[in-house]
Amino acid sequence: MNADAQSTSEEPGGRFGIRVLLPLVVIVVIAGGVTLLLTGGSSKPALPGNAGTTKSVSFEGALLEPPTPAPELSTLRNYDGSTFNLAAERGKAVFVTFLYAHCPDVCPLIASNLHNAYAQMSPAMQRQVAIVVVSVDPHGDTARTAADFVSAHQLNGEAKYLIGSAHPLARVWEAWKVGSERDTSDPSKVNHSALIYGIGANGKIYTIYAANFQPSQIIHDVTPLLSRAS
Repeated sequence: MNADAQSTSEEPGGRFGIRVLLPLVVIVVIAGGVTLLLTGGSSKPALPGNAGTTKSVSFEGALLEPPTPAPELSTLRNYDGSTFNLAAERGKAVFVTFLYAHCPDVCPLIASNLHNAYAQMSPAMQRQVAIVVVSVDPHGDTARTAADFVSAHQLNGEAKYLIGSAHPLARVWEAWKVGSERDTSDPSKVNHSALIYGIGANGKIYTIYAANFQPSQIIHDVTPLLSRAS
């Protein structure tokens, strides 16, 4: 995956591309730098609601400031054909990320860590958590390829994988301030944002995680996200 990694500088819409041809180890190192940028670096990312980020003692992820209502996802459908409405997840801690099934590197890393976080939660906590993957590849992410990705990364029963045609997806990307464009050097690959968004029980986005987040960060933040009920 070519991640268009985001930072927190004062430059509007600051964004750094991570090329897919970089080895995975190099991408992980760069993603570590993104973590620093998210929590106090020198360039401001494009984020929902044009919010910024700051550190918080309550969360291990970077805190969105101010918290902003999560844009809707109801124009998309789950890969299995079922409908999805983010509003129906109110009362849960929801983690949303943007990936594509043919991504060779960072997307599998994110998916694996989301699975590991979910697998380490107690059954009671799992019932209060939702994981949502949104496609950044309307052409390559078919029902079959999304199903294969979900199965390969052990997300069956754990995550929704939302797909759709180009226009509905483009509107979602714009609302979430997610960059997505075909790699001109390799049309089979997509340059896109690689963040995870943590949504509280009241439907607002509170936290942002870099691509190389640790499962323990997600597990820790479930409780404070659930406490944001109003």
